[in-house]
Amino acid sequence: MREMPEDDGTVLIRIRAAMPALRPSERRIAEEFVGDPAGAANLSIAELAARCGTSTTSVVRFYQRMGYAHYKDLRIDLARAVAREELTTSSLPEVSGDIDRNDSLEGIVSKVAMNETLSIADTARSLDMEALGAAVSLLLAARRIDSFGVGASSLVGLDLQQKLSRIGRTAINWHDSHSAWTSAATLDSGCVAVAVSHTGATVDTVEFLSIARKSGASTVAITNFHDSPLARAADVTLTTAARETKFRSGALGSRIAQLMVVDCLFTGVAQASYDESMAALRNTYAVVHERVIHKRT
Repeated sequence: MREMPEDDGTVLIRIRAAMPALRPSERRIAEEFVGDPAGAANLSIAELAARCGTSTTSVVRFYQRMGYAHYKDLRIDLARAVAREELTTSSLPEVSGDIDRNDSLEGIVSKVAMNETLSIADTARSLDMEALGAAVSLLLAARRIDSFGVGASSLVGLDLQQKLSRIGRTAINWHDSHSAWTSAATLDSGCVAVAVSHTGATVDTVEFLSIARKSGASTVAITNFHDSPLARAADVTLTTAARETKFRSGALGSRIAQLMVVDCLFTGVAQASYDESMAALRNTYAVVHERVIHKRT
């Protein structure tokens, strides 16, 4: 436990990531910090406990769980995180709160832009470079790359498959869970399985990665929660730091953060095989461009 944490701008990211595993009393404290970090940073332990309907003991247990020896250090990091967010979004219209029934279309646009901007910025700030490098190395060496996700995450897997195909990599994205499982059972040590899930708890996605690992394939997870079933089934975990709104079913912040990670992963693979990748990109562009010209004529 740190006596005086160095601010790395990730305190709110850590709090969001920890929320699913917190006790109800601690989760209320976390929600207070996430919902109003600037206001919560000005509260004493007793004031915070009263606002969250819990005990001061729960507050102490919470900040210790977040890695702080003293409450004042958590407050300092919160204040710094708020300042960083204000700087990141300074060019956007000033908005506050979640999307609600009374928002205008202009307000919706502003809030979605704010949410997605911060999701990308937080993910970039917290993405583990060592893990990203390991994932790039696995994909570079792979004879075949299979990806799978459910719902909006399936679109992210498809995006990865399409990008890798453009640079000559053998990549397959599975839309159906049964097909994904049967494919995973045929993989071997020369293959890589990539699974995408915001929660890291989607049963079908976890099963896909578990089967692939048992078959001998290397496994990569893209998820928001490092301590999740999907992460435990992965050799390498790439963690996003998405901010979801009450419109969670729309997969707003999670999808854009996952796509950002996919872009980094693809670009890393393309750069590491620069000459071959650039040649493949030129060839694939030429084929599509020629087809567009012919259709116009």
